[in-house]
Amino acid sequence: MQLIWLRSDLRQHDNTALAAAAERGPSVAVYLLSPQQWQEHDDAPCKIDFWLRNLHKLSKSLGDLNIPLLIRTAPHWDQAPAVLLELCRQLKIEAVHVNEEYGINESRRDAAVAKALQAEGITFHSYLDQLLFKPGSVLTRTGTYFQVFSQFRKVCYEHLHRSMPSLKQAPGKQSALNIASDPVPEAIEGFPTPGASLRALWPAGETEARRRLDTFADAQIDYYKSERDFPAKPGTSQLSAYLAAGVISPRQCLHAALQSNQGEFESGKVGAVTWINELLWREFYKHILVGYPRVSRHRAFRPETEDLAWRNAPEDLAAWQEARTGLPIIDAAMRQLLETGWMHNRLRMVVAMFLTKNLLIDWREGERFFMRHLIDGDLAANNGGWQWSASTGTDSAPYFRIFNPVSQSEKFDSEGLFIKHWLPELAGLNKKEIHNPASVGGLFGVADYPAPIVNLSASRERALAAFKNLPSRSSQGESDE
Repeated sequence: MQLIWLRSDLRQHDNTALAAAAERGPSVAVYLLSPQQWQEHDDAPCKIDFWLRNLHKLSKSLGDLNIPLLIRTAPHWDQAPAVLLELCRQLKIEAVHVNEEYGINESRRDAAVAKALQAEGITFHSYLDQLLFKPGSVLTRTGTYFQVFSQFRKVCYEHLHRSMPSLKQAPGKQSALNIASDPVPEAIEGFPTPGASLRALWPAGETEARRRLDTFADAQIDYYKSERDFPAKPGTSQLSAYLAAGVISPRQCLHAALQSNQGEFESGKVGAVTWINELLWREFYKHILVGYPRVSRHRAFRPETEDLAWRNAPEDLAAWQEARTGLPIIDAAMRQLLETGWMHNRLRMVVAMFLTKNLLIDWREGERFFMRHLIDGDLAANNGGWQWSASTGTDSAPYFRIFNPVSQSEKFDSEGLFIKHWLPELAGLNKKEIHNPASVGGLFGVADYPAPIVNLSASRERALAAFKNLPSRSSQGESDE
């Protein structure tokens, strides 16, 4: 008997471990509930709810193939070896199959499970699945992990020219086993169920993920490059939550993009090429997790930036978290996050740069807050994005590049449509006033909307000074966007 241990791969199609197990013989699937570990990782309640809803769908589709889905609890990953070993003994399992996960805790967990199983003669197979390229296979000429995305992408292109990752066949129906599937819990203690409106935005299941991918590839990918930066437009694929939970694979995404672009990934339609590059950014940050484990430990990628004089400013942090900064594009973006579990990517950069540069608050505060609210929360992507914005990370924005939220707002939400949707109290302002209500109505601004909590110009100078004072910081030019 084969055991598939499901983690961030909640799908039946193009699932490497599932396909490999089913090829070898009768198979059973298991999923471990690990609430204590999830809390330590700051996983959002809406994300846990999304996993459970996808498990419901997957249990049914696996059931149609006579593959039972068992649910076990290992509150902390330290308990995973014992829980899985007991299950293997009960079912007389010969081999356990998993898709690789990345990050220090995940790697240690898998090594401990493999060791415990192998001591009892049970083999442990792990497969490349949530990435296009195995970490360690895309390296510099000196054999180190890339720190600059453009160079990483170039080598990925070379790999793709040589060999395109293929899709794995979904398993066929197996003979019925005398093992019943376990009910998937509706909720987990400590993770409150989100409201119906948020759940409705993110329907569970592979069918929905595939529908989104097909719709995007058929109708929107051509406009992706020109429209992806405008938060009021439906310019993005809305697939990030499905990718993070493994409800769809990066291979499926790559194949759909190539199909829309006559098999090209470097030329042809600029929208398709841009979107494929976003898949490679996702890849890049996961490779960084493996190559530079300190980023899994809440450490800055650039060690010299650990000496930055971050401000301890709990009131400013709370204003940012609660969408009360007095800067409409920041507050609208934060409301989008709080209400939908998701934020437009351009705005993730804008709000992150505002927190780390204008408020000079440690990027780790923002990273943690995002993880606690994002339905697509992913350690590699979230950490990579935050450290990019804070100028502490790999291939990051130069420290002197500080987005001006007002000019970003004027550029990417020129009519104020996104702001008005999320801040209806500002609906009466015209398209010039809405980006900076403090400039309206003398000293009082707009009723029911706070004055800005920070002076953008003065706070910019404060950030530049903090970065310049770091040891080993050579003088560089300055720019503002």
